[in-house]
Amino acid sequence: MSRAAAFTIHPSFTSLVSQYDGFILDQFGVIHNGSKALEGSIELMEHLARKEKKLIVLSNTSQPSSAALKKLPNYGFNINHFVGAVTSGEEASHFIRQKFGDKPRRAVMLTWKEELSGSIQFVKQCGSNISLATSVEEADFIIAHGSQVWRRGDGSVSSLGDFMTNASFDEIDPLLEQCAKKDLPLVCANPDYIVHLADGEIAHMPGKIAERYQGLGGGKVFSFGKPQIAHFQACLRDLGLDKCQVAHVGDSVQHDVAGANACGIDSILVTGGVHSKDLSDYSIGDLPDKADLQRLFEKEGHIPTHVVPMFRL
Repeated sequence: MSRAAAFTIHPSFTSLVSQYDGFILDQFGVIHNGSKALEGSIELMEHLARKEKKLIVLSNTSQPSSAALKKLPNYGFNINHFVGAVTSGEEASHFIRQKFGDKPRRAVMLTWKEELSGSIQFVKQCGSNISLATSVEEADFIIAHGSQVWRRGDGSVSSLGDFMTNASFDEIDPLLEQCAKKDLPLVCANPDYIVHLADGEIAHMPGKIAERYQGLGGGKVFSFGKPQIAHFQACLRDLGLDKCQVAHVGDSVQHDVAGANACGIDSILVTGGVHSKDLSDYSIGDLPDKADLQRLFEKEGHIPTHVVPMFRL
């Protein structure tokens, strides 16, 4: 266990507001579900702003930081309440620019089906020397940006099959095996394994693809986002606060709690997110059972400072 075995369960966020001067906020499963704001989150955000709390988004999304912030008003949030955002996609694109951008190089890009503009923007942020490969043979590295299609340099796309919906590697494995034979390095711009969608279904994410590639003995994997300490430190830098003044709010023990613990920041776990189905007889929004939580934390190997059912007052 990475912290002392004690954690505190709170029925709401109310008692936690006065304990910290700033909050690092996860997105999916905490403040919204990718479709709409989660119950009570807008009201709590307004309350934190009135209390002059500093807020920053820390998200395992392959989007650039600016794009992540610009989407928040679509869910009803006031963008002016946030100091900024740190995203895994932003950090990954900076790394690609530094690591591979010294000369022309091409990437096998695994990405999202509908977000053509997002894919193009990501590649642009990687620098003018980076372009998309049309085949594995001409590729220099892999970008795990999304988990639906392989987008090629000639504009064509190939489906990654049913991976996103049911974690089937039937379509992905042959591609990864080709890449592994070339020992291509892989840059993962979103290290999440799963997310809960607005309809309650689970979507399987690029982090699982990166893990699979590593298991195949391919080239080195560079993964960005939580739980890496550097991203939490970037948030502290932008907030202008010390560790003791800040808490990180997230819904994943492996990514949010583990990263906050490693950085020495208090953590607040929201149980209504990715772990809601890991707790027995649990309904989203209810106060979780302490024994259930202890079993979850023992299994995952990390313990949060606080636990709340949802991000609400």
